[in-house]
Amino acid sequence: MNLSDFLFWNVDTQKDFVKPKGKLYVQDAEKLKSVWSELTRLAKHYSIRTINTADYHYYNSAEIDTNPDFVKTFPAHCIANSKGADFIKETNPEEPVIFDWNREYLITPEILNREKCRNFIIRKDAFDAFAGSPWTDVVLRMLKPKTVVVYGVTTNICVDYAVKGLVKRVKNVLVIHDAIKELPGIPLPFDEWQKTGVQLISLDSLKEMLEKF
Repeated sequence: MNLSDFLFWNVDTQKDFVKPKGKLYVQDAEKLKSVWSELTRLAKHYSIRTINTADYHYYNSAEIDTNPDFVKTFPAHCIANSKGADFIKETNPEEPVIFDWNREYLITPEILNREKCRNFIIRKDAFDAFAGSPWTDVVLRMLKPKTVVVYGVTTNICVDYAVKGLVKRVKNVLVIHDAIKELPGIPLPFDEWQKTGVQLISLDSLKEMLEKF
């Protein structure tokens, strides 16, 4: 395995989730900014491609509700073209290729593998990036990673969906356990992840792994 086999998967590190005044603030998520910043730095330093998923809703989206249950429905957040839908500065992708869930694209391996195409933003309209955008599967298949490194928010919703989708599609899934944060009142998925072969590792362990290349 070499560095080109790695793919970073940044889940929804958007202002509405991370900033205390965000529309769907995740308690203490802002404390992970330094960890996320280091992951962004590592990706750039090692030229590791990164898929950055992002909630990108409209007011009629299925999970948006004025009377939410905070399990399957939530208050309006990450509304298309709002500041809350933007990534925080620590993870804001440089020169990204953007795929909106509700637009059409002609995607080829040549386009995705251009030297400058290291960051990809996949905007989604569901918890599950694979169900919430028709382009997630397409981009992943063309990038052909062997190991995907996952981090972001929230552990027990969108990160969980990402991990469960990835274990069906790639050889190795690593979750940085000190780079994820959960919402309260929803079961944590760690036992289920480990049963499917997902590895929970620290940021320091990841750095040691990358230093070997």
